[in-house]
Amino acid sequence: MQLDRFHTIYLIGIGGIGMSALARYFRAAGRRVSGYDRTETPLTKALVQEGIAVHYEDRVEAMGDEVLQHREETLVVYTPAVPTNHQELTFLREEGFEVQKRSTVLGWITEDHVTVAVAGTHGKTTTSSMVAHLLTANGRNCTAFLGGITQNYNTNLLLGEAARPDHIVVVEADEYDRSFLTLRPNVAVVTSADADHLDIYGDAAAIRESFELFIQRIVPGGHLMLREGLPLSVPAGLQVQQYGLDAQHNCVEHVRIEAGRYVFNLKLGEERIEDVQMRTQGLHNAENALAAALVARQLGLSLDEIRQALNSFRGVRRRFEYIFESDEAVYLDDYAHHPTEIEAALASVRQLYPDKKLTLLFQPHLFSRTRDFAEEFARALQKADQLLLLPIYPAREKPMEGVSSEWLLSLMEVAGGQVLSKIEALDYISAHRPELLITMGAGDIDQLVEKIRNIYWEEHGFPATNAG
Repeated sequence: MQLDRFHTIYLIGIGGIGMSALARYFRAAGRRVSGYDRTETPLTKALVQEGIAVHYEDRVEAMGDEVLQHREETLVVYTPAVPTNHQELTFLREEGFEVQKRSTVLGWITEDHVTVAVAGTHGKTTTSSMVAHLLTANGRNCTAFLGGITQNYNTNLLLGEAARPDHIVVVEADEYDRSFLTLRPNVAVVTSADADHLDIYGDAAAIRESFELFIQRIVPGGHLMLREGLPLSVPAGLQVQQYGLDAQHNCVEHVRIEAGRYVFNLKLGEERIEDVQMRTQGLHNAENALAAALVARQLGLSLDEIRQALNSFRGVRRRFEYIFESDEAVYLDDYAHHPTEIEAALASVRQLYPDKKLTLLFQPHLFSRTRDFAEEFARALQKADQLLLLPIYPAREKPMEGVSSEWLLSLMEVAGGQVLSKIEALDYISAHRPELLITMGAGDIDQLVEKIRNIYWEEHGFPATNAG
């Protein structure tokens, strides 16, 4: 493996969900691991508790002697979200360190193993986590690099025994910056290919082309699970199974809601898995379960093994996650940040709670995404009964003139819509105690989740947790 010569791993952007999984992987492999991130978060705090040094100043001296004095045996890994003028990254390149993107390193890790790669502009985190759980819960030898914290294992990394011939690696294949083109999967899933990341791709045609290039990376004779209706060409020589809620051969059947939970059957060709009762909600997650079941069946799991593991899957943090639930009020949190994801989540909430007034607190993510999909955002967001918007989370971007949450709200026909600061949003929730609340977004809105939970807990006589 190309990684064998590196004993020190330094990660720039270590607090990212994908980067932190790499940090944990190398730490478990006995390497010296440290890194930089812009701000301290619960995830970076967890890494520090696990013995990984993290600092928050872009300063060469802060990297420490373990990195600076071991150039030949140090691998520097960075995420494309790091700005090009980052001082540490510039120094390390100029000094001749081995510097690679996260995606390249993930390609190195997976190159000698049977690999399952799950791609899609949405659905990939939950689906890859489901696949990893199906394998792990049934005793299969699985390592998984995931884009979220699984509720079953409280981590974004599962570790198998790489030296064994039955080792399987499951990865979330990220389309951002064409990262997934470093992978050579044996089995791949494409859940969706909507227009997104137009700051990188330019237009929807370029995104489709990138997904087609990903499909071409599947090893000859490999397997592709492709959501029905995606306008993607597939080269000859692959074994393709199309799936979808209403697909002909692989579909979801007899969906019903029992005791506030989705129950459904999965049709896998001529086979059926009946009465799946997952804890994760929504038709979109039933479809994700279908894709995961097809992968698991291909890898040799029995129908009963798949059913039992799906029923024990507790979901991924911030993916339609129940934060508080009582007879009087329900509070959910979701990572949705694309109009298609927002519509799917709101539709599921409506199905589960048709008689409750739905309040949505949404934080737009990126000025460019807000600008590029403004009309689609407006159509999706105005389906809430009460809409609260936080200011746009900039992430890697600088503000764009005329693009703001106030501008986005002006495009909607929604009564009582408001743009609020985080403090104002907490005050609103405390004053009104919405009977059905969902927080959404991919920025730092997650910092409010525990505080909002405390508002509901205190109302019902529970002690508050440390909201930080």
